[in-house]
Amino acid sequence: MQPRPRSVWQAMAGPGFLISSWPWRAACYLLTGAATGAVLLVGLVAAVTVGGALAVVLVGLPVLFLTALAGLPVASLERHRLRLVDRERVYDPHVRPSAPGLRAWLTTRLRERATWRELGHALLFAGLLWPVDALAVTLALLCPLSMAVTPLLLATAGGGRETKVLKAWTVTGWPAAFGIALAGVLLLALGGYALGVAAGARAGLARLLIAPREAELGDRVVELARSRARLVDAFEAERRRIERDLHDGAQQRLVALSMTLGLARLDAPPGPLADQLAKAQREAADALAELREIVHGIHPKVLADHGLEAAVADAADRTAVPVDVGFRLAVRLPEAVEAAAYFVVREALANVDRHSGAGRAEVTGGHREGRLHLEVRDDGRGGADAGAGSGLTGLADRVSALDGRLSLSSPPGGPTLLRVELPCEPIDLCA
Repeated sequence: MQPRPRSVWQAMAGPGFLISSWPWRAACYLLTGAATGAVLLVGLVAAVTVGGALAVVLVGLPVLFLTALAGLPVASLERHRLRLVDRERVYDPHVRPSAPGLRAWLTTRLRERATWRELGHALLFAGLLWPVDALAVTLALLCPLSMAVTPLLLATAGGGRETKVLKAWTVTGWPAAFGIALAGVLLLALGGYALGVAAGARAGLARLLIAPREAELGDRVVELARSRARLVDAFEAERRRIERDLHDGAQQRLVALSMTLGLARLDAPPGPLADQLAKAQREAADALAELREIVHGIHPKVLADHGLEAAVADAADRTAVPVDVGFRLAVRLPEAVEAAAYFVVREALANVDRHSGAGRAEVTGGHREGRLHLEVRDDGRGGADAGAGSGLTGLADRVSALDGRLSLSSPPGGPTLLRVELPCEPIDLCA
């Protein structure tokens, strides 16, 4: 089953166009356009004439000012008329005023590009488009209909003797009348497609002027960016919740279990039972150490308490390869930015440990000009590939989610340089 056409263009591309409602929808769109344009032309001429005549006494200035906003109601009507030939959603490019009241509304509208685009559309509509609409309806619909009813006109108005076709040709016999009627029917079929083309082109021009898709896409991009930021914040909040639950729950239970096993070991007599208790205590201690590493990896406490600079220094201290830290940050940044930057540094230093064969590494950077800059370099063998399972692919996605950039330079033989930039502004912890 074919999907229902959403526009006159889709309808013309499929079968059954002439027996569907689309030719009549196109004709109605063009007819209402011709009528609306004629009324608009009269209204604009009258408003400009009255406003110009009364401008000398300042009374006409408000009339001229309101005339400049004439594009708003015309565009609103046009967006409704577009549904006749285009069922796709028609985007309204206007934003909601920031405050209630007429003054806020006028200020918002006068600052919008869409207002002036719609004024241009109204002037084009009144001066050029509506005559084209009227001409298309006349040539593609009214003229073929006049030809198709020639026998009826000959039998009624012409008394069976003669009649005029389109006020140009005189028909005096029935064979000629039926011949012209047949030609009118054929032209009417072609006119249906002509109406569709004219209405489709006319609607496309209207969409371009009063409902540009690029503006809709721009708003969608903004909304996607906002939703992406909300998801990042929710992810960080969930990460911190898991870290807190592990720290306050499972970790404390393992500490209590280790102490209980230690006390039981002291009370047990020497022998196999004491050996088993000692082994269980060691296992509990190992599990506690692993859990602490997991907790630290989820969201290190030093990052939350002391900020990114201290967390980077802590990550450098935990790296087996000597790391020079030249990262300086005197402010606190948004939590999502700090977390992303920290995990980039930690993953990069982990790769230095495991894969680079480096003798030394360096972490540098800071915050300047509204961006956080981070660089991690090492003097290892190079040849690192961010897409070859190094763990940096996920970090690149995380940086991208914050509108940041991550780049990796690692030629064979080294050195390797990982650079990260994240747009952000310092936050006020007292706010």
